[in-house]
Amino acid sequence: MLGFEVIFLFVLGLIWILFAVVQDLKTREIANWLNFSLIIFALGFRFFYSLFEIGDFHFFYQGLIGFAIFWILSNLFYYGKMFAGGDSKLMAALGAILPFSTNFLVNVKTFGLFLLLFLIVGAIYGLLVTFYFGIVNFSKLKKEFKVQLKKNKKMVYLLLSLAVIFLIGGFFIGSLFYLGLVMFFISYLYVYTKAVDEACMIKKIKTFKLTPGDWLYKDEKVGKKTIKATWDGLSEKEIKLLQKKKFVFVRYGIQFAPVFLISFILLWLVLKFTWFTGFLFSF
Repeated sequence: MLGFEVIFLFVLGLIWILFAVVQDLKTREIANWLNFSLIIFALGFRFFYSLFEIGDFHFFYQGLIGFAIFWILSNLFYYGKMFAGGDSKLMAALGAILPFSTNFLVNVKTFGLFLLLFLIVGAIYGLLVTFYFGIVNFSKLKKEFKVQLKKNKKMVYLLLSLAVIFLIGGFFIGSLFYLGLVMFFISYLYVYTKAVDEACMIKKIKTFKLTPGDWLYKDEKVGKKTIKATWDGLSEKEIKLLQKKKFVFVRYGIQFAPVFLISFILLWLVLKFTWFTGFLFSF
């Protein structure tokens, strides 16, 4: 039976993630105040619940530990260029929500389950979004696919060679045949995603529409200064400089907040309605 404190944390996290999804879909960013306020409310609730209801601070400490673990993970995702800044901060904030138990090993299982769900949902979501962009921009994508196929031919040849080796090996070890099919699919999926990125995610916009965190497609020269296209995105100071120009090319990423929402809801359903709950809280 999940207690009041677990239900409260889940509802708190769900409300904040819903706000993050709306903001991400409308503005393509998740504000720092939203992520930081979730951390403050989650840890604040843990502190006062521990003080007045439990009588010890294990529940609060688990929140701190969860936040620290997810802060490290969020930075790995960010510097691995899988997340933008807002997504990474939301991931860190969820670290203060997800430790539902006072038992560290139980919480580690919850973390692992959430991350597994997150990766599966993220992969499916990413494919669906790129397929959508591909259909909408089919003519541009078709041309760009040929360009990327030539540009990345060494990588494609390597993956196809591995696919052929595994397919041949499948005559002796059956499981290798399926691995070969996967490698064959990945070789063209790699080119496809690169083509979608170049054909569908690059936009020419007026500089007055730039917002902090936007990614430049390429370095831009403004007078004697060069503004670099970095993963950190544009600062307000850089935007002011760029506004001396009329247009720039900006790279947009996939809005990833819906993945947090779907994964968070799936986590709750698994914990509440399946066999995993008994396994998780069996300590």
